Amino acid sequence: MAEMEAFDVKQVVLLDGSFGPREVAGLQKAIAHDQVSFRALRNAVAELQKRERPSPACLVRLGVCLYLLGRYYGAIEALQRGDGGALAHFHLAKAYAARHCFAESIKSWKAARKAGYNADACGLGKAETLRCTGDPRAAMKVLDSLSGAVEQTAEYLSQRAATIAVLGGNSGEVIALYERALAADPDHPAALFGLAVENDRHGNDTAAMELYKKAAKRFPAHVGSLLNLGILYEDHEQYDQAAQCFQRILDVFPDHPRARLFLKDTLASIDQYYDEQAQKERDRMSHVLRIPVTDFELSVRSRNCLQKLGVTTLGDLCRRTEAELLASKNFGDTSLVEIRDMLYARGLHLGQFAPERHAPDVLGPEPPSPEEQAVLNKPIDDLDLSVRGRKCMIKLGISTLAELVRRTGDDLLGCKNFGVTSLNEVRDKLRGLGLKLRDE
Repeated sequence: MAEMEAFDVKQVVLLDGSFGPREVAGLQKAIAHDQVSFRALRNAVAELQKRERPSPACLVRLGVCLYLLGRYYGAIEALQRGDGGALAHFHLAKAYAARHCFAESIKSWKAARKAGYNADACGLGKAETLRCTGDPRAAMKVLDSLSGAVEQTAEYLSQRAATIAVLGGNSGEVIALYERALAADPDHPAALFGLAVENDRHGNDTAAMELYKKAAKRFPAHVGSLLNLGILYEDHEQYDQAAQCFQRILDVFPDHPRARLFLKDTLASIDQYYDEQAQKERDRMSHVLRIPVTDFELSVRSRNCLQKLGVTTLGDLCRRTEAELLASKNFGDTSLVEIRDMLYARGLHLGQFAPERHAPDVLGPEPPSPEEQAVLNKPIDDLDLSVRGRKCMIKLGISTLAELVRRTGDDLLGCKNFGVTSLNEVRDKLRGLGLKLRDE
């Protein structure tokens, strides 16, 4: 900890001193464990960007720092204008890979090695890029070509585990490699993510969440860790934390489709949470409205009037107007004030629900035609819903379209993790078949 406190982020970034792999590693460690250091890095980057004629070396420092902050477009631009050295090419390769510009990344790995950057580090970077392009066998070939001390590093062990996993290898071997990687470097982001995924797959939510949390603290942010952590937060109804994870992804990748979709669902779930609070208030009100008027000490005249009108509960009373009560024989202003005060003490008033008593009866729909019935008998799978939509159908026991259209939008929103985005999906699918939910 003392070593971390002695690391001066501003000095390393802004002064024309040594700036290489050791300093970059120090920056990563500092900003991962200290918000003050993270803010110091952002402020230092802002100062660098204001320099009118930055030197090539200054542009390299700027590009590397922008990469650490997840600002990949800016990093690429700065590094391309840098000094053309090994450090510039190395981080240019990483920035290209982060933007899925894999062909450019491969070229930059080759250039970094030619410029003198550590050959093993470049090989590991190339292996990761090849795996991300969908060629895990080529990635494994590169890994097999590396030997010596590199084979015991967290990066090598993590890359090998990820490649074996993609190739469909033994899960036990994958887990063992990730565990060895974390033994070598407890904060290695890719190893944390990989082991978290394995725990996630085996249903170990608690272990997975802790690993995702550790990975999410590293910079640049690991998109997979943030995405999966957000989903786990949402599953545990920690919607604010989930939204923060998805927003962090969108800050770097504004058009990330899954992050955008999940953020919408999470925000809808937050709204749904507050709807639940409103439902509790409605339940409380329902209980109050069921209280018998006989529970209150009313005058004889008031009791007789209410009895004649068939008023037995506070709800019945709120459906009556002042004019209706005053029209009753022997019921005057004194009795009216008495009733008003009784209701006011409970947040109610006369006539509050008067329209409900006069609402017309709603006739049921006409029986469906044979053609319509054939559509209604179709299985719910024919809608081809998203994962969240399918889970909701399973939880509600809905297996046909007929069973679905008997449900209301509120019924579906009552399902865990089913938000407005998912509801709109169901509505659109039904609309395409000429159907709609019961309350629409």
